[in-house]
Order: sequence, then C-alpha cells, then structure tokens
Amino acid sequence: MKKLKLFDLAWPIFIETALFMLLGFIDVFILSQYDDIAASSINTANQAVSIVTLVFTVISGASAVLISQYLGAEKKDAASRIAALSITFNLLFGIIISLIFVLFSDNILSLIGASGDVMKYASQYLKMVGGSIFMQALLSAVAVIVRNHGLTRVTMYMSFGMNVANALLDSIFVLGLFGMPRLGVVGAAGATIFSRTVGLVVILVFLFRKVEKPSIFRMLRPFPLKDLLDIIKIGVPSALESFLYNLSQLVLTSIVLIYLTDTELITKTYVQNITMFFYLFSVSVGQASQILTGHYVGAGKYDEAYKQGLRGYMYALGVTLGICILGIFFRYQLLGIFTSDPTVISLGASIITINIFLEFGRTTNLVIISCLRGAGDVYFPTICAIFSMWLISVLGTYIFAVIFSMGIYGLWIGISADEIFRGIFMIIRWKRGKWRNKGIIKKEESV
Repeated sequence: MKKLKLFDLAWPIFIETALFMLLGFIDVFILSQYDDIAASSINTANQAVSIVTLVFTVISGASAVLISQYLGAEKKDAASRIAALSITFNLLFGIIISLIFVLFSDNILSLIGASGDVMKYASQYLKMVGGSIFMQALLSAVAVIVRNHGLTRVTMYMSFGMNVANALLDSIFVLGLFGMPRLGVVGAAGATIFSRTVGLVVILVFLFRKVEKPSIFRMLRPFPLKDLLDIIKIGVPSALESFLYNLSQLVLTSIVLIYLTDTELITKTYVQNITMFFYLFSVSVGQASQILTGHYVGAGKYDEAYKQGLRGYMYALGVTLGICILGIFFRYQLLGIFTSDPTVISLGASIITINIFLEFGRTTNLVIISCLRGAGDVYFPTICAIFSMWLISVLGTYIFAVIFSMGIYGLWIGISADEIFRGIFMIIRWKRGKWRNKGIIKKEESV
C-alpha cells in the first residue's frame, strides 16, 4: 500500500463530513421556513438517535483502529476478517435499534422532557428516521472499512450524492414545491431515508467490487472470538466516552427543554447548526490522524505517529480558530439564514462570540483523542470523560444556567469548561507518550 499522507486523507474527509453535516443542516434550514418549533424538534429527535446508537460506536470505532493497525502491519486477511465482523454485527444491532425506535419513540422523547408540539414533531421524525437506522448502521460500517484503506474520496463522493438527493427531496416534500403537499417533518424524514438508501447502495457496490470480496464473510467460520474480544477491548471504552458525551448532551437538552425558554431552545438549535461547521476541519484532521496513527503503530513507527499527531493538531487549531473569528464577524448574517426574529438573532450573536472558547477545547479533543484511539490508548480519555462531562459540563451547566439564572449563557460556559479541561489532559497524555505500548497489532506477530 502506498504511503498515506495527512492531507491526502483529510481533505476528502473534510468534504465528506461537511456534506454529512449538511444533511442535518438542510433539514433544519428548510423546516425553519416551515415552522421554528418543527426545526427545533428535529434537533431533539437527533439527540435521542445519538444516544441509542451507542453500539455502532463500539463496533465501527474499534474496527477502524484494528483495520488500520492490521493494514499497517501488512496483514490484509486479518483486516478483511474484521471488516466482515463489523458489517455483520452493525447490521444485526441496527435492526434491533430500529425496532426500539418504532415501538418506543414517544417513551424515549418523554424521558428527555419533550412535550407539546416538540413531542409531536419529534415523534414523527424519530419513528421514521430511527426506524430505518439499520441503514445508517450498515453505512457507517462500510464507510469505516473503505476509509481505512485510504480511499477517503469514495466516501466523499457518496456523501455528495446523498446531499443532492436530500436537498432536492427536502425542498419538494417539506415546502410543497411542484404542486406536492406540504409534508413538514414527515417530508424531511422521508428525504433523509431516501438519501441514505442511495448512499448505502453506492458504497456497498464499491466495497465488494474494489476493496473486499463477498467471500470475506466465510472468514467468520469458525467464529473469530479473538477479534470480537479485541473489538470489545477497544470499542467499549471508546464507546463509553461517546456514550457519556451523547448522554450528557441529552441531559443538557432536557435542561434546555425544561428550564429554558422557547427562544433559547430555538437559539441553541440555530447556533449549533452554524457552529458545527466551525469545527469541521478538526473532525476531518482527527479522523485522518487516527488512520495514520493506526498504520504507524501497526508498523512500529511510534516517533512518526507522535510527530504527525502534533502537526495535525496545530493545523486543525489554527484553521478552526480562524473560522471562528470569521464567524464572529458575520454572526448576524449567519443567523439571518434561519430566522428574522431579532431576539433570537441578538442572543445567538452573543453565543457565537463566546463560542470560540468552546472550539479551542473541542479541537484539542477531536484531534488528540483520535490519535490516542488510533494508537489503542482508549481508557485514559474515557476516565477523563467520566469526570469532566458530568461534573463540569452537566453539573456546571445546571449551576450556571438554572441556579444562577444565566440561561443559554450558562449552558455555553458549562460545555466550554468541559472541553478545555479534557483538552489539557489529552495534550499532556500525548506528549508523555504512554500510548506507545497500547497498540493491539504488532508487525512482527504471526497472522
């Protein structure tokens, strides 16, 4: 395999991630032209999707680490075996979770404090999009396999096709263009399902024509118990961190729904849909760095892994802070894309200004934690997350937002403090190099 380079991997991931984020952005934007509460309900429903799909994080995240380390150690058959295991289990659990959403969507939304119109719209969306989540599970598994073979452009093209389909159908079904009925949330959900179906078909065809053969599933007989244990060893701590993050976000959403005003809920939705593009470059560099770190660690090249991790972090930090500054200059125009409500625009403009502190910490975590995962060092970030996300983010938000009556400002203070605190510890961990003896795969091992 040719030598992989950070930006050769990162720029297609950047575009792919931007397009993936655009899927949700388009839903919220078009629904904002239909009804502000409907737009906010989609954000609430997606919080529930994130928390329940924990199992996908376990399998796909661990598979990414193992596949990259096996390929770095030049063990293609072992990487193929992991790929087959990942696809099989993601599909199985995806079907189970889809059934949970169809049967218990109202119960799930009630637990996080949804009621009234928010409950009505979010339930419609969750039953449809959540009920088809098995497709997203399969899509995630296949995308990880293709990406860790260095073929990041393929998943980028797939995301482009998904976005074109989603944008066109959103416009037609939500707003009722070309004489179609205005379907609102149901139309947005239908567009999302169709676009995912298109993306899944395309990437499956590519996988089995260019990367793997359908015969890889024969490698699961006899069942590779050691591979499953490796996935659990890497995946559970990584997934626990993601689980804690998503659960903390769910609790924060509950705080917003219960204690904050509708104006603050709408502002939070629009600001989050704007600022997710601020850290987009950090996400792409983090994913590319994880792939490279896995390859380097599998090949025993620890110094190269260390240098590329810091280099990627500095690039990501510089670009992200630059985007944040641009966002501050154009904050009123950005908010004006979604709403003309002067109260929402004024409040959102203030939040975008202080958001630069949040992005500083978030960039550090996105890149350095990805590097640690690529090296197989998954326990330390999880331990930090257990402490920081709950004692600083959740408890801090409750204290500032509710007890001190700071509202949405208290929310941003709490989540910013959490990201910065964890980021400091991640940098220290990477520089001390304790991740060097955490790799699962060694090149000198026999297959």
